[in-house]
Amino acid sequence: MIRAQIQLTEEQARALREQASREGRSIASLVRESVSEYLVRHRAVDREALRRSALELAGAFRSGAPDLSVEHDRHLAEALGDHRSSEA
Repeated sequence: MIRAQIQLTEEQARALREQASREGRSIASLVRESVSEYLVRHRAVDREALRRSALELAGAFRSGAPDLSVEHDRHLAEALGDHRSSEA
């Protein structure tokens, strides 16, 4: 592990001490867990991986609409209850 020095507000330090005591854990383990959760929630999006996933799904399902590739906007508007695009 790498040692890091951080600064906390008095309130943060107090709350961490109390939480660590309640859980029978160290403050360091709570901080490591919090950092891990933060990194998962804010991880960078791998756009290339998303593109590959989307391409793998293309054509995998049937809509039942023979004109979907041409009239996709109209079908989407109808599915969402918005008929304005069919007036255009």
